[in-house]
Amino acid sequence: QVQLVESGGGLVQPGGSLRLSCAASVSIFSFIAMGWYRQAPGKQRESVATITSGGITNYADSVTGRFTISRDNSRDNARNTMALQMNSLKPGDTAVYYCNAKVLLTNGRSVDYWGQGTQVTVSS
Repeated sequence: QVQLVESGGGLVQPGGSLRLSCAASVSIFSFIAMGWYRQAPGKQRESVATITSGGITNYADSVTGRFTISRDNSRDNARNTMALQMNSLKPGDTAVYYCNAKVLLTNGRSVDYWGQGTQVTVSS
């Protein structure tokens, strides 16, 4: 069973920065893709940033140029972390942020795993 644990959320003023981390219970090389999603009150969960096993990244238009997704690909240490660096934060970024990992099954289907979420609040 894959477990994902997020950390790094909190309260920050507009224009500030936060770094979210996601720790997986297994090697991240087990995942075909990882990503960060967020859900604001009264809104649907949306994709913020994703990264494939090959390192290809994709960002929501609203965060492009401000957020950076990365993952530790150190094969020597087999680290299990992914991060989201968030700069120039805006009140509209306020949401619960979730870590996601996709595992490819032998039947060709994929399964999603989710963390419990971490609150990010941008307010003066």
